[in-house]
Amino acid sequence: MYWLGIDIGTGGSRAILVDERGVVKAGFTAPHEDMIMARPLWAEQRPENWWDAARAAIRGVLGKAGATGASIRAIGLSGQMHGLVILDAAGEVIRPSLIWCDQRSQPQVDFINQTIGAENVLACIANPVLTGFTLPKLLWVRDNEPAHYARIRRVLLPKDYIRYRLTGDFASDVSDSSGTALFDVVHRRWSREMGEGLGIPAAWLPTVHESPEVTGTVSALAAETTGLAPGTPVVGGGGDQASSAIGNGIVEAGIVSCTLGTSGVVFAHTGRPAYDPAGRVHTFCHAVPGKWHVMGVTQGAGLSLQWFRNQLAPGTDYDALTAEAAQAPAGAHGLIWLPYLMGERTPHLDPTARAAWAGLTAKHSRADMVRAILEGVSFSLYDCLRIIEDMGVPIRSVRVSGGGARSAFWRQMLADVFSKTVITLETQEGSAYGAALLALTRETGTVEETCRRAIREVTRCEPASNAYRQAYENYRALYPALKPIYSRL
Repeated sequence: MYWLGIDIGTGGSRAILVDERGVVKAGFTAPHEDMIMARPLWAEQRPENWWDAARAAIRGVLGKAGATGASIRAIGLSGQMHGLVILDAAGEVIRPSLIWCDQRSQPQVDFINQTIGAENVLACIANPVLTGFTLPKLLWVRDNEPAHYARIRRVLLPKDYIRYRLTGDFASDVSDSSGTALFDVVHRRWSREMGEGLGIPAAWLPTVHESPEVTGTVSALAAETTGLAPGTPVVGGGGDQASSAIGNGIVEAGIVSCTLGTSGVVFAHTGRPAYDPAGRVHTFCHAVPGKWHVMGVTQGAGLSLQWFRNQLAPGTDYDALTAEAAQAPAGAHGLIWLPYLMGERTPHLDPTARAAWAGLTAKHSRADMVRAILEGVSFSLYDCLRIIEDMGVPIRSVRVSGGGARSAFWRQMLADVFSKTVITLETQEGSAYGAALLALTRETGTVEETCRRAIREVTRCEPASNAYRQAYENYRALYPALKPIYSRL
């Protein structure tokens, strides 16, 4: 018997199968089309392409494992957060999804704060509204595409569109819904005040469940196109960061995760809602029933290295780039990278922020430039960690995952910058793995017991140098110095 986890990422959809001990038996990734970026800071994807990729991933993982749909006991879903999927009365997608890194909706953020009141927003949803969240994207469609807005009958998040295609149900979970700016995080329900205050019909919103709860079963139509068995239970699952945290065992105090994907996330479990008064980190419901988490986000983490490779070092693989960076000294001869390729969340909450190298001279080499990128992303993640620690959340160690975590060089850099033990786990599958573990929880009873059964540490990096202290202080000084010109750019 197997449990299936499906993650709808930015670059592709991944499906994995785990056994009753949480051991990964097979995995398969189907790529997505490139993001549609019609203007700077705009980012869209077609939900129909996610469904095509999800079906390919499901069939691919079943084939790799030599398994049939009948061997799947339950399915968990994960996906990129905040994306806006709008459907018409026939359940058809109205327009491409404005995804998590789309930054076009600052006028709508301002409208929400003026209409509801910034303090009332915090009271309603426990977070400030950001351009990346779902609600301002929805209002952008209202303000700029009224014909599309008039057709809306359902609003879904990316993974929940896949749920709809699998089961026919309009449902979500508490962790993913927390990132919409329409969800009462403290009471784990849709916020009537936000919806009514902004004219969003409650009928548009899906039912919301705790992450291990069954929300529906695979339909006969979906079974025909995926190879799954009709009637297979599908659980609530979680947003990609909450799911990744489950996959990293972040289900108790003191252990924090750091995900180095396209974006970078520092994530900590809390037993109660915890707030940063300045709103620099998010307070969301955890995928663990009755628990919460705080989360700091670097928009352009792995994206920074990906951009460099694609634009300035085509054909070079990431291992070669990090090996090159290791030849440059700590501090990259005074070169600093600001990773604001898509604006920035933590700690600046500034969609107008722009990326830059500062301190570039004729002496600097490509190795210095790549090392500065790794250091700049690490410094941004350290900003997140410091805020969470200042909120009184205990941090004993940091578990790293994502593509960047495969680099031993980058892991040691993080340990030195954070001054914390940095740990990797036996399974580095991230969000898809967490989704599979949430499905497995139907057998184990609790998420905590599932993680105790499945999570195993394999490497530890201890802090070994304080060489980054001055570079970090220089990094912190640059944003306030450049902020006055960002809006002019």
